[in-house]
Amino acid sequence: MKLINFKDKLNRNLEIKHHNPENEQILDSFSNTVIKATSKVSPCVVQIISNVEKTGNQKNKNAGGTGSGFIISQEGFIVTNSHVVKDSHKILVNLPDGTSVSADIVGEDPSTDTAVLKIYGNNFPNCSFGDSKKLQVGQLVIAIGNPYGFQHTVTTGVVSALGRSMRSYTNRLIDNVIQTDAALNPGNSGGPLINSRGEVIGINTAIIRPAQGICFAVGSTTTEYVVSKLITNGKVRRAYLGIAGQTIVLPQRIVTINKINVNKGIYVQQIVNNKNVNNNELMEGDIIVGFNNKSIESVDELYLQLSDELIGKHVVLEILRAGYKKIISAKLGEA
Repeated sequence: MKLINFKDKLNRNLEIKHHNPENEQILDSFSNTVIKATSKVSPCVVQIISNVEKTGNQKNKNAGGTGSGFIISQEGFIVTNSHVVKDSHKILVNLPDGTSVSADIVGEDPSTDTAVLKIYGNNFPNCSFGDSKKLQVGQLVIAIGNPYGFQHTVTTGVVSALGRSMRSYTNRLIDNVIQTDAALNPGNSGGPLINSRGEVIGINTAIIRPAQGICFAVGSTTTEYVVSKLITNGKVRRAYLGIAGQTIVLPQRIVTINKINVNKGIYVQQIVNNKNVNNNELMEGDIIVGFNNKSIESVDELYLQLSDELIGKHVVLEILRAGYKKIISAKLGEA
């Protein structure tokens, strides 16, 4: 009898735990966060259908692909990936309300796999950029797009890593890429990666096909800069240091010994040869912590310093080599 009573009591406790209002509230809070963020951004997410005129055996036949994009202004400017619209002779945009409109390419930047399109009309729903520099590993992120043509598909995940480098379809390195496990599939390219407040903190760009849960997005800080240049000038001119780098955290001992103002730096993974760049004083393994007397602690910050005004100019770099600070110079080329 005592054993039976003990089992009944245990079952009742498990039942109470299972139906604990606090547990349900946790689930509801997560769901509500995703719902609110998604409902804020979904009205500005579009499907992009690009048609490419083939040559050779497929001459005069149109082939194309689909991708995603998002509207960033009431005037109809759309951000997407460059590879989604590359070589397109006709672009069709399917809006959330079911209408289809033609779009023109305003500009492309293959180096960051970013493009801006323009559709014509007024008062389009639009979303805004957040600050990708404030992201933290483990933070909730939401991807919205059109994988395999299934419009407005929502997936969730977390920021898996920050400051990654990856190669674009032009084989150029894109720095300061966000790694996430929010599921992406073909057709998601160009769609927004958003935070819990419904702010765009990246453009979904690439996946590693054999892997699961390894997806990449170009950070919003980089994207916002590129987009502004594309809208203004139709292209992006930038200075070029000729390195492949990754943001790393510096040991506190190194920070203290060298009396530097940052606790992160840019680890030089590779020196890229370019006849227009003189970076002979740099070595693989160096850590860049300063640029022209300004402290920098991320690839994104370095990227923003490489403006077109510095093309062909000499700059001063503050680096750490073998644990000690050193001042060197380099001549920048054009990307």
